[in-house]
Amino acid sequence: MSEAGNLFTLLRQSADLEAAGAIEELVRDAPDRDLCRVNVIDFARRSGVDEERAIAAFLHAARLGMFELSWNVLCPGCGGVLDTSTTLKSVNKEEYDCALCAAGYRPTLDEMVEVTFTVSRRVRRIAAHDPHELPFAEYFRQIFWGSGINIPDYFEQLVEEIVLDQVELPPGEKALLSLQLPAEFVIVVDPVTHGTQFLDVKGEPTRERQNLSLVFDRLRAPTGTVTLRPGPLRLTLENRTDTRLLPGLWIAGDKLHELLGRRRPFLTAKRLLTNQVFRDIYGTDTIDVEQRLKITSLTFLFTDLKGSTELYERVGDLVAFDL
Repeated sequence: MSEAGNLFTLLRQSADLEAAGAIEELVRDAPDRDLCRVNVIDFARRSGVDEERAIAAFLHAARLGMFELSWNVLCPGCGGVLDTSTTLKSVNKEEYDCALCAAGYRPTLDEMVEVTFTVSRRVRRIAAHDPHELPFAEYFRQIFWGSGINIPDYFEQLVEEIVLDQVELPPGEKALLSLQLPAEFVIVVDPVTHGTQFLDVKGEPTRERQNLSLVFDRLRAPTGTVTLRPGPLRLTLENRTDTRLLPGLWIAGDKLHELLGRRRPFLTAKRLLTNQVFRDIYGTDTIDVEQRLKITSLTFLFTDLKGSTELYERVGDLVAFDL
């Protein structure tokens, strides 16, 4: 039996059989993109598995090394992933900035931190294991946006309609784009560095060529706005990082706003922290006192039940609460 087969045998011994079977089917039959940052809540809905059992099964799969668990800080505006980590303790910034939205946000466990699962190379190799080789559209789909954005199947066609131009920019290289600017608000954004430049294209059209130069690095400078006129533009792009970049010019119109409005539920950090299986497996992965994380809603339970402490320790808080 293969290593993956042995791991699924172990998973069936520790997790709900229906949930384990659904995960095995996902790994066997799903396209690569569906195995990168799996949205467990959506997985449960599509497979008909109880959400709590699905969460528990993925946690056991992560414990066995079948999936990689990640904590992703999301922008509440555009749904983009602002930061990602393998432990919640690493989510320790007081504020996270989104260049695309030109706004900063304090992370909240029940709104801005999602938990996703990506299949391990031990089980199945997928394209996202080498993210810097993903095509333009797939990088946005699988890496840039979080699992709470419901990317449609026709995303590639949509990209052709709302992206004026895009280029693959190797490390240390420059690129020159020549294009016609429409009278629209245009956003130049690179999904790797999150470097962003707003272009407010308005006024009388011009036949004179306009020139603009942009440099992408790791500094994440504040997003600025340049006013241009409809007409020809020569755009020079420079990559000052050691990574391939994918800058593109997006029309910030109704179609982009409709895309960003396609939201679906996702597994939040708050929900996972209250999951008994998570607490059993990852008991040390809790919030440090120094972390500046907010929770917008929290329930406190007080009880004078005799022997309640021993009961909670034996069966877990959630089960004891249900009693």
